[in-house]
Amino acid sequence: MSQSPVPWFDDFLGVAYRYYDLRMNVVPLFSDRKEATNLWIESLHWWVDPSIKIRFVESGDEYWFVMGSESQKPDSNLSFFKKLAKSDNYERFKKGHGGEAYLRLGVYLKQTLSEAKKNAMCNCGHIADDHDEGDDDVCLYNTCECKKFSSFQITLLKKKKTVTNILFLDEKDVKEDPLAWNCLYVNKYSKTD
Repeated sequence: MSQSPVPWFDDFLGVAYRYYDLRMNVVPLFSDRKEATNLWIESLHWWVDPSIKIRFVESGDEYWFVMGSESQKPDSNLSFFKKLAKSDNYERFKKGHGGEAYLRLGVYLKQTLSEAKKNAMCNCGHIADDHDEGDDDVCLYNTCECKKFSSFQITLLKKKKTVTNILFLDEKDVKEDPLAWNCLYVNKYSKTD
């Protein structure tokens, strides 16, 4: 967490996007369910939905995820930021969000072969059933170079907020938005010589 009149929080893994609800979902990811739940209870629960802002500040092949809101409990309020690489999922969200999204928190867990369901997809592109449990979880496809099954599971927390203030900005235009400018000023520009 950085020192600023607005406390900036970046101690989360990244952001996932989900497309199969009434609205697309923006999901900051955590490695620990208890941490995500406590953060929701202490901070995000108190956010006023119409005041929630999400900014995506693009810079080359990367973007800054910036999120903040007014709160009914200002003493425990936080604003979030994370510098991330652009991805196909990000581009899909950008094209399809329609000006609104659900904000949810999620838990990202890596899975081994013994933890995964039989139809879980390995990072190599083959399902868990296509890996040999007795031989270091190696992929059974001769053409595959995978030596060990590796996958992940994302669990979404049930609570959600509706966000209707979403903007995509180029970094050169960041001064036009107070939330994005404050974030980049505190977490990037003031730290350079």
